[in-house]
Amino acid sequence: MKTATSAGVLLYRDRNGLEVLLGHPGGPYWRRKDEGSWTVPKGEVLDGEDLYKAALREFAEETGFQPKGAVTPLGSVRQAGGKSVHVWAIEADWNPETLVSNTFSIEWPPRSGRMQNFPEIDRADWFDLTTARAKILRSQGDFLDRLDLLRRSE
Repeated sequence: MKTATSAGVLLYRDRNGLEVLLGHPGGPYWRRKDEGSWTVPKGEVLDGEDLYKAALREFAEETGFQPKGAVTPLGSVRQAGGKSVHVWAIEADWNPETLVSNTFSIEWPPRSGRMQNFPEIDRADWFDLTTARAKILRSQGDFLDRLDLLRRSE
């Protein structure tokens, strides 16, 4: 069985300290979850697709924003479910109030026969690194550490 691969962009800015943009997953499962549930905006890489181009495409699909700026590769992590996630950091500013996310459909409530649409990301926000470490999925926390280390070494 082929392991799923995702790619995404970790947007960051410096406003009296480093801040990163995280997205909160949409849908009923994540509705009441906060700490440990936010994510780098990312999505599945299509067969044969360039990882960085997939990261840019997915970020735009999930936020409605196409970042431009200096790009820093942050490598990859393997999430608990086996998915490989590749991330690039881009320094840019964006207003999360303008979020426009693509949607997905699932049967909800389960076994109801009703299909409902939900946004892939229902909200996004800027967080300082301390807060972001509490908010982000544990498996993606390494991306924050890598960005912080790179920024400190500049």
